[in-house]
Amino acid sequence: MGDVALSEVANVKSMSDESMVENDEKEGPRLKDAPFTDNQVIPRHHLNQTVTDRRYDIIDRRHNDKLDSPQRILFVTTEITDFVKVGGLGDVSSALPRALAAHHDVRVLIPAYREMVQSDYDIVTVGHLPAFAGLPACDIGQLTCRDGLIVYVLLCPELYEREGTPYGTGSSGYGDGQDIGWNDNDIRFARLSRAAADIALGKANLDWQPQLLHLNDWACGLAPAYVHWQGHSIPTIFTIHNLAYQGVFDASRLALLGIPYDAFNIHGVEYYGDLSFMKAGIVYASQVTTVSATYAQEITTPKFGCGLDGLLRCKAEQGRLSGIPNGIDDSWDPRTDSHLIQAFSSNDWRGKRANADYVRRHFGLTPSQGPLFAVISRMVHQKGLDLTIEAAKAIVHAGGQIVFMGCGEHHVEEALRKLAIRFPGAITAYIGFDEYQARCLFAGSDFLLMPSRFEPCGLSQMYAQRFGSLPIAHRTGGLADTIEDGVTGFLFDDMQFGSYMHAIQRAFAVYKSTDLFNAMRGAAMTGRYHWKQSIVPYSKLYLQALEQAGNEAALAQ
Repeated sequence: MGDVALSEVANVKSMSDESMVENDEKEGPRLKDAPFTDNQVIPRHHLNQTVTDRRYDIIDRRHNDKLDSPQRILFVTTEITDFVKVGGLGDVSSALPRALAAHHDVRVLIPAYREMVQSDYDIVTVGHLPAFAGLPACDIGQLTCRDGLIVYVLLCPELYEREGTPYGTGSSGYGDGQDIGWNDNDIRFARLSRAAADIALGKANLDWQPQLLHLNDWACGLAPAYVHWQGHSIPTIFTIHNLAYQGVFDASRLALLGIPYDAFNIHGVEYYGDLSFMKAGIVYASQVTTVSATYAQEITTPKFGCGLDGLLRCKAEQGRLSGIPNGIDDSWDPRTDSHLIQAFSSNDWRGKRANADYVRRHFGLTPSQGPLFAVISRMVHQKGLDLTIEAAKAIVHAGGQIVFMGCGEHHVEEALRKLAIRFPGAITAYIGFDEYQARCLFAGSDFLLMPSRFEPCGLSQMYAQRFGSLPIAHRTGGLADTIEDGVTGFLFDDMQFGSYMHAIQRAFAVYKSTDLFNAMRGAAMTGRYHWKQSIVPYSKLYLQALEQAGNEAALAQ
């Protein structure tokens, strides 16, 4: 059966490679007129090839010995799943430092949120940073996770010990849309960025000093700038997890944040008359990375560049823009995951059926022999929920059922509630997130609906594949890089209802062919992406940044 079925899998691939993306940016491509840009899409060979190549184990053999030498790395983030998580950054910040720790001395820096202060971990004060400009003084605490990961926490109760998420209040967790972001977020995250810079420069009185900063998303964007403005060449890696969230604040805040006025220009932190933390990170970092090879290309175009495509094209031309995909950790194993109702493997589907039965009972669906579709997502425009809502009637009429899980924009949540009322027993909308139930839903579902308008990397499709749920997704960003159409899932090319429905219809057809369906599920489960695959490309990038900083320091002498 296996050989025949797998050949059938290959035969149901989509033949269309043309993709169309929706223009969601709110600003015009102003930066294209700046001297450092042109209007051309960056060819693939201009990107850092060692990390955009699909064969991530390819390295320059001359650097083998250097890659094996450990580096001291401070990984700076605003989320870590161990304590506080809003989105995928929390998962990345928990898993990636641990994967890298096999070869490097990696420690994490994060604000001391209420959840961390009230946890069972002992926090020992190990350093202090004085006030700077309008940023308050703070202490640096240290806690050690049970597996040995050292986490530095920025102790500043007036900034971080609040009820809510790291970014604000409201259902989406990001302080955007109908949510209320903290009105001092610029101060809160400038404090984090300045602390990272000062630790790197040895100003925090710690007994450990990093050789390199790895910074994540807009909230850490001022850290490379603070290093630069102090006249140092400590290497900095700045990772863009989602360019759409940029940390834009009023220019009147410059002095309060200790930003030199001569940095407020198109080649510095200025963004359409405002201040952009994201732009600061891109401008001043030694290397800029993002979380998939395709997204690294997409953000150099006006449709995905959010007004920064010109700057990002320049970085790509300089060899300073790379794409390294995220991964998943060993906990995502259907044979051992304790969250599941029953374990299973690609050789035994009984456990998967048991999880499906549980999901139907738990979420109030009627017993069914039809396919079970899952949507586990933030409920925002980016995720294409409008297309899934439009497709829901056809899915139900064809014998399918849908469970939605997530929260976000109020009007999307309301539309899902109404949809569940319209199709009782066939559609359920769970507004919120529950890790236990989410894992059961990944394990019990047959298909994951993920028609994102853009997706820098995405983790849900990897979780689904590992648990034998085939993703149906828009061919964009990390979705294009991690889903093999017709083999480990289904891709559609243009963000139109008809194209999406065609992919769903293909999924229904495969579901009816048991051998083909099982072959695809088996292929998805064995083709997972793991964080271990990221060690070599990140190690090479760290080495490149360190050598670059050394060369710049030598030239300055």
